[in-house]
Amino acid sequence: MRWLQKLGVHAALILYTLVAISPVLLIVMNSFKNRRAIFQSPLSFPTQETFDLVGYETVFDRSAFHLYFGNSLIVTIVSLLLILLAGSMAAYALAEYRFKGNTFLGLYMAVGIMIPIRLGTVVLLKMLVALSPPSPLISLVLIYTASGLPLAVFVLSQFMRQVPKELKDAARVDGASEYRIYWMTLPLVRPAIGTVMVINMIPIWNDLWFPLLLASAPESRTVILGAQIFLGQFVSDWNAVLSSLTLSMLPVIVLYFIFSRQLIRGLTAGAVK
Repeated sequence: MRWLQKLGVHAALILYTLVAISPVLLIVMNSFKNRRAIFQSPLSFPTQETFDLVGYETVFDRSAFHLYFGNSLIVTIVSLLLILLAGSMAAYALAEYRFKGNTFLGLYMAVGIMIPIRLGTVVLLKMLVALSPPSPLISLVLIYTASGLPLAVFVLSQFMRQVPKELKDAARVDGASEYRIYWMTLPLVRPAIGTVMVINMIPIWNDLWFPLLLASAPESRTVILGAQIFLGQFVSDWNAVLSSLTLSMLPVIVLYFIFSRQLIRGLTAGAVK
């Protein structure tokens, strides 16, 4: 009976995996087909008769895709660095120092996880108008950093509390400063850092709402917003849409393969003693 239970669990996991990756496979497969094959046989693999790179040619010839890709890359990387820097420093302070309001401050930061930042769009737009940042990309970085900090502080603080206090006390005895101890603590919480990076990168890279409001100019469009130029009111270039979406998925897939082990360790930490 035990092997039947294991078989059922593995079957359920395989089924869930197929359901999860099927949309990605459909997008990639159809991006290499001609228009007729996309509508006639969307579930089939490209063949010698249906194989066509017209979508990728359109993406690079009719749009500044390299510029959109670069904008998304800059916004995502800078936002992640700021989230990790500010979030890890705040998490270290909450985990290491005991002061009045420590618990309340931690709960206050955790509340930000439950409140979607899009609910404050009007207020954010008013604040950005008052700040008048020199570039729409800077506005996006500020918003994404603010939206990612609550989760980063919550996850990192839980891991930093598990770092043995004896290690930090030994470093203090040796004359290390608090900043030095902070930097020494970061390698010990790599699973949490990988988790924070993956969880924050996907919504930042795939976001359409704030780029549509703040970065609609051609020179500041992100890759997801750039893909919308192939969607028309009456005629849509589905070859170009699918090709641009395929290219836009590459950084997320690469990041997952790089940090997948750290992500799994971070998500499962504490489940097994």
